Amino acid sequence: MTDAPTRPAPVVTGDRLAGKTAIVTGAARGLGRSCAVTFAAQGADVVLVDLAGDLPGVPYPLGSASQLAHTADLCAGYGVAAYPVEADVRDLAAVRAAVALAVARFGRVDVLVNNAGIAAPSGKPTHEITEAEWQLMLDVDLSGPWRMISAVGEVMCRQRAGSIVNVASTAGLVGYRHFAGYVAAKHGLLGLTRAAALDYAPLRVRVNALCPGSVRDDPHVEGRMLAEIARSLEVPVAEHEETFVQAQPMNALIEPGAVAQAALWLASDESVQVTGSVITVDGGFTTR
Repeated sequence: MTDAPTRPAPVVTGDRLAGKTAIVTGAARGLGRSCAVTFAAQGADVVLVDLAGDLPGVPYPLGSASQLAHTADLCAGYGVAAYPVEADVRDLAAVRAAVALAVARFGRVDVLVNNAGIAAPSGKPTHEITEAEWQLMLDVDLSGPWRMISAVGEVMCRQRAGSIVNVASTAGLVGYRHFAGYVAAKHGLLGLTRAAALDYAPLRVRVNALCPGSVRDDPHVEGRMLAEIARSLEVPVAEHEETFVQAQPMNALIEPGAVAQAALWLASDESVQVTGSVITVDGGFTTR
């Protein structure tokens, strides 16, 4: 896969986030890019955080610096400020620096989308997972969001306002064979969401989670998570996609834009009394 940019899918413009500043992690591509562009189209200034490079132990390429820059360009096209920041969510100092940059530039942080995550190393039974693989998965997918909340929470508490959106997964609600580390991390993220929501509720800082189902690898946002999960399971991508389509009551993969729209609602003042909630965007998958 190349880093060549593609034209984005149409995004509805408006002012639902006008005057707000949002930090989006994992913003180089996929759901992170979709959320960032959707927020920018609704008037938010955005700080776009991504590792912007590969990670030892993860058996597939992650988002690149050029992809992160492209996300920033797409956001800036809506007339907002967009700042790409290369930072590793496993590094608390780097996380704090990214948040400090947002505060220095904009004076506040209104929204945090914890989207950065990995789906592999996976594809093996629990007893075959090495300790290094286990720790890597939890460090990125669970401790990463905690580090971001740790840095942003203090800012939002001072403001007495803010919305944190944790991107979990249906793997936070059900189990998947040969994905014990990923499932454990996403279940943990839902626990973190509920606990943090109670911590911050008196200060009007809201914390919610989204649980997407199997998201289509939309070339407009350069998504590739579904393909990498298929590769971890050593099955053809088309076969893997068809399996998930058949398991969906709505008989379709989830569109990244649908997840971004749910994140937009949680980020906006329209959901001002929603906190501690877990919202599925899964086509009815977890109702079975």
